[in-house]
Amino acid sequence: MANAFAICTSFKVELLNAVHQFGSPTIVSRTSLTAPTADTFKCALYTTAGSIGAGTTAYGATNEVSNSGTYSAGGATFTWVAPNSSGTTAFSTPSASISWTGVTFTTDCCLLYNSTQSNKAIATYALGTIGVGQSVSAGNFTLTMPTNDASTGLLRIA
Repeated sequence: MANAFAICTSFKVELLNAVHQFGSPTIVSRTSLTAPTADTFKCALYTTAGSIGAGTTAYGATNEVSNSGTYSAGGATFTWVAPNSSGTTAFSTPSASISWTGVTFTTDCCLLYNSTQSNKAIATYALGTIGVGQSVSAGNFTLTMPTNDASTGLLRIA
């Protein structure tokens, strides 16, 4: 199986079980309850030999790009834009582009995952043509985030 574009099936179940905390909610009148804080999320890159997709349940180092420049095992930390909705679609996108400098690797897929919650997988995204990959040699690699809305937000649930 090659890398794929997918919202991980395990993530869908975890949403129903309130596992992931994308932001810091306002709790209106609970005296003994402490408001939770946002979890820490990361983005890891995988080689064309990877096989991550809907069945991926957690971050793993197998077929992750080699450590190079500012890329280190596990990838980069990012924050989500506060989740929102429009019509029947809820959505969120990382708040800024995710970048690495001085790197050399070929990648065709990234995994977004929750490092606070035992590295649980959220979604995988194809970067160009699966199996071909995007290459960089001693340069900078940036994942530019789409507009955060119901049509183009990176994570959308309709």
